[in-house]
Amino acid sequence: MSSFLKIAIRNLLKGPSTDPYPFGETFVPKGLRGKIKYNAKACVACRMCEHVCAGGAIQIREVADKSGLEFILWHNTCAFCGLCEHYCPTKAIRLTEDYHTAHKQEDKYRYVEKGFIKYVNCAQCGTPMVPIASELLNVAYDQVNKDIEKLRHLCPKCRQERALR
Repeated sequence: MSSFLKIAIRNLLKGPSTDPYPFGETFVPKGLRGKIKYNAKACVACRMCEHVCAGGAIQIREVADKSGLEFILWHNTCAFCGLCEHYCPTKAIRLTEDYHTAHKQEDKYRYVEKGFIKYVNCAQCGTPMVPIASELLNVAYDQVNKDIEKLRHLCPKCRQERALR
């Protein structure tokens, strides 16, 4: 019993050995996979993130007025595995070090990350298409010249026709 009292008194004098979270600053390890941040301007709607999502948390769908695509990520079902970030060719998805995911029960259906990818019209035929992000051109080409920049504003069919000429 005396050894227990020694330990109890030592711990009282030493203070708590845990982080003061949520009442104070806490240590965040480098490389922590926290909540996802989405950049709609860099997204090319390849849907790879939707395909590899372990929790089925990512959904990309066309909006009702057919003006573009809506990106929805449900934080409640995200497993924070990082597969979406790893496979995104343009790095439009990244995991932050923000681990604060507590929310009220009534907010569970609003706890989402949303984005909107507005369609642009093809410069040649006028067909609505997902804009080609400059991040994708930087991945695909060492140097982006004027000819490649012109192809960016063409739909896949018009790009193919131009390449055949």
